Amino acid sequence: MKLDFWQYTHDPVEKVVALIAKRTLGEGERVLVVSDNADQRAAIARALWQAGPESFLANGEADAPGADAQPILLSAELSAANGASHLILADGTFRNAEGFARVFLLFPPDRAPDARQAWRAQDGRESVERAYFAQEDGRWVKKG
Repeated sequence: MKLDFWQYTHDPVEKVVALIAKRTLGEGERVLVVSDNADQRAAIARALWQAGPESFLANGEADAPGADAQPILLSAELSAANGASHLILADGTFRNAEGFARVFLLFPPDRAPDARQAWRAQDGRESVERAYFAQEDGRWVKKG
């Protein structure tokens, strides 16, 4: 499993989710976006639908009819009814995510201590490939 830690400082989390989701869909994969916060999920849904005139990103809630057909599913739970291989943890809370090919933990600077703890918890796991990215001058830079 690839486990990416993305510390956002310049863009709002919903813009970061849209960026990752667009790339993931371009690779032919499906996405599950998890957040415990219903307002945050609604903001992410709006950002995905408004990603651009030629590139809106269709999405739906996990408990809605037809959830299994959605390329991007938003949920409070780690249940990928759409068969997603990629998981975006948008609320900054790390969850064990076995069964996903790639996991993105998005977090603001004030959640960095929690992210560091999640990073250290992966020490010694040969099945996990970690990377850390941070925003610098509006660009994403790999830091570790």
